[in-house]
Amino acid sequence: MKKQIQQDDSRTPSPPFGYSRVCHYSREHQVHIVAEFHAHKIRPSRIAYRVGIDIAFIEALIAGELEADRFPALVKYYRKQRYQQRMKDAGTRKGIAQFELQQRIDSEFKYEVDI
Repeated sequence: MKKQIQQDDSRTPSPPFGYSRVCHYSREHQVHIVAEFHAHKIRPSRIAYRVGIDIAFIEALIAGELEADRFPALVKYYRKQRYQQRMKDAGTRKGIAQFELQQRIDSEFKYEVDI
């Protein structure tokens, strides 16, 4: 019975640690990619899997071991961009739904900035 369930399950498994493809980006571009993905709350293992950046490099950036001055500034920049995009998208709603969504987006952004 258990084998039958596994064969019918068409979902992809969780990404393995490491990466699934070769990364063709320069180190500078990798820093920007990691900052943007991190600002969107994407896990380091998923970043490594999707883009091919070395997971040790990603974790070192997030931990502040590499690019300690620049990386947090980039994450802040991308979080602000994400905030602005979400607020713009919330503008398509009307009335109370728009107000509540904007309040939630604003409180999430303020919480992220305090971290």
